[in-house]
Amino acid sequence: MRYRYSAKTREGELQVGYVEAADKDAAITILTGHQLYILSLQEASSDNFITRILSYFGQVKSTDVMVFTRQLATLLEAHLPLSHSLRILEEQTVHPGLREVIRQVSADVASGLTFSQALARHDTVFSRFFVSMIQSAEVTGTMDEAAKFLADYLEKENGLVSRARSALIYPGIVVGLFLIVGGIMVTVVFPQIGPVFEQSGVQLPWYTSALLSSGQFLSRWWPVLGFLAATLILVTLNYLRTQEGRIFADEIKIRAPFLKKLFIPLTVTRLANVMGMLLKGGVPITQAVQISGLTVNNSVYQELMNSVAADVESGKTLSASLMQYPDYFPPLVSQMLVVGEATGKIDRMFQRVSDFYGRETDAVISNMVDLIQPILMILIGGLVGLLFASLLMPLYQLTSSIQ
Repeated sequence: MRYRYSAKTREGELQVGYVEAADKDAAITILTGHQLYILSLQEASSDNFITRILSYFGQVKSTDVMVFTRQLATLLEAHLPLSHSLRILEEQTVHPGLREVIRQVSADVASGLTFSQALARHDTVFSRFFVSMIQSAEVTGTMDEAAKFLADYLEKENGLVSRARSALIYPGIVVGLFLIVGGIMVTVVFPQIGPVFEQSGVQLPWYTSALLSSGQFLSRWWPVLGFLAATLILVTLNYLRTQEGRIFADEIKIRAPFLKKLFIPLTVTRLANVMGMLLKGGVPITQAVQISGLTVNNSVYQELMNSVAADVESGKTLSASLMQYPDYFPPLVSQMLVVGEATGKIDRMFQRVSDFYGRETDAVISNMVDLIQPILMILIGGLVGLLFASLLMPLYQLTSSIQ
């Protein structure tokens, strides 16, 4: 649970922030462990509406985390201790929310928690993938390399997101205007001119009849349809929060023809990169497989990695175990690992796998972004043409019959 607290330090300074704990007693233990004198402590959910709104607009963005990670990587590469690096970042961070998070992480590390444990307390800021990468680096002693990889990854991800947003601005405006104009025409204009067409005896095209019927139906039943749509959305969201729902959604990601071209290479890239880092750091292969499974946000792959770890522990080679799942691990992965196992350079081979599928992922995302805009414009153009044809064709027939 999340608690909001106000407290005083040993120097008498007022401190306000949030703490993650199982219950209120645990929160008190954490705060007193940081040598704070607690003034107030309450569940974050009890904040008023205004506080929640202000908190929303002050939340830490992905770009803030990206800058923090790049700065951390630079400091660690300069061989500064982690605690010293965090203090420097706390002092120079401008965003108040992120500065408070860094302060809490720094205090947790100073109190004896590992860096990954301290980051995990702020799951709204640092993703599970981020925390798992840091956890892997703690095992191997390659914190600077992990921070650099995360910084590169976040910068690349942010660049792709920015590019996608830029490509979707104009189509988004067009789609929004079309929905507004189309909705007005279908629910307001068509129901009013429908009786005119019926009285004139003009033979209506099928698409005009369909739009007239749709407009009448929507104008009459829109409250019921709105309620049903909202109910369906809420039920679906609640289902996706369950374990069964998450597995179902994760299966769709890696089985749907369009989605699997993105999610399978992306997942393989993450797994291969973490495996290469762990094996290079001397982590036993079974443990490396288990840890790498935690870095992916896909429950199906997590279960598969647990099965692979069990196979390896029982004496199977890693390549032989992965060959059992060709739908989830492309054959190229197993073939490259066979070479790595034969030469004793499996960590380098994992890095090559990561590089190869990383480039493939970038290419897929770039192609998707490039295709979205023209596809949307063609689709909207066709719908606009159909809408106006539904109105103009009957009018043309009506004027022709009058003449």
